[in-house]
Amino acid sequence: MDARTGLPVVGMVGAGQLSRMTHQAAIALGQSLRVLADSADDGAALVAHDVVVGDYHELADLQAFAVGCDVVTWDHEHVPNEHIVALAAAGVTVHPTAEALHFAQDKAAMRRRLGELGIACPSWVDLDAADDPATALDEFATRVGWPIVLKATRGGYDGKGVWVVAHALAAAELLASGTPLLAEELVPIRRELAADVARSPFGQGAVWPVVETVQRDGICVEVIAPAPDLSDERADEAQGIALRLAAELGVTGVLAVELFETTDGRLLVNELAMRPHNSAHWTIEGARTSQFEQHLRAVLDYPLGITTLTAPVVVMANLLAGPDDVEPKGIDERVHHFMANWPDVKLHLYGKGFRPGRKVGHVTALGTDLAEVRARATAAAHYLMNGEPQR
Repeated sequence: MDARTGLPVVGMVGAGQLSRMTHQAAIALGQSLRVLADSADDGAALVAHDVVVGDYHELADLQAFAVGCDVVTWDHEHVPNEHIVALAAAGVTVHPTAEALHFAQDKAAMRRRLGELGIACPSWVDLDAADDPATALDEFATRVGWPIVLKATRGGYDGKGVWVVAHALAAAELLASGTPLLAEELVPIRRELAADVARSPFGQGAVWPVVETVQRDGICVEVIAPAPDLSDERADEAQGIALRLAAELGVTGVLAVELFETTDGRLLVNELAMRPHNSAHWTIEGARTSQFEQHLRAVLDYPLGITTLTAPVVVMANLLAGPDDVEPKGIDERVHHFMANWPDVKLHLYGKGFRPGRKVGHVTALGTDLAEVRARATAAAHYLMNGEPQR
């Protein structure tokens, strides 16, 4: 408990953009989020008051950080699971728990659990568990056909750790690399969707509308809320899957369930994230309760907020650094002109260094007409990153 405010202290391990935006939500709740940063230059460390610099790989650093925290939560899934177990054993309240987070850290464990629950995902095989991974891959490909998707079992994100291979020869180098891998059927998809929900320790759940996530080269470039032309039946199915997973896996906080909508109309679970997620950044302006405030409410076991949209259509466009590993020239001037030309579009910059393909911010536009709102969001994002109108 913070002696100055009488309010609980939430510690978030990691100081990236998710922690930065959670800190912004914490301010309105009377808090200044405590963050464990790799560096004093991390995005959240630049704005938060209560910053501890340490290494999340080291149990001693995590233990020292947790002293005085009422609850500890996560900006990412990369904290060693055994360290989270040790924190809980020492009496630290952690949300989500090690048992829940395991299913976001280990793709094979997640897919096995989905199978046990009868929740559909693409056909897959755990190559790391096979006596002969090459033979297991050949047998799997014979069953589902080439090409095959290979995924690193742990640690992949934003297209990293995912490879589409056309034949066994193309997979040989990956199989020889020593990276634990699973093989997955390349599913014919119409689009990708996300169902974002929150759950409290009390068991209360809350859902936001199902969104469409527009991908390019494995990276999300746009999010459209609500997902256009999605039937009520399909939306209810996606939200039901997400709420059921939150309950069955014992998740506390925000859970993002990434889904494939296949060309034959099925919904298949692709990935899970147990933290605020890029697919729900739009909720800052687009919903009555943002995912960041909701995550804080959940981990503190406060009643959850309503998730009603503030406009019929919301579009979020990510700001992705270009091919040059430098900050765009004249970024301050671009921000000035952006604000003049799109005064209703909201800008979020993450305080991150620029490197190719990195998410350095996002913009959000709201309105009533999907085509018009989407055009404003994408045009504003393009101008900010390129310094010229979109063609």
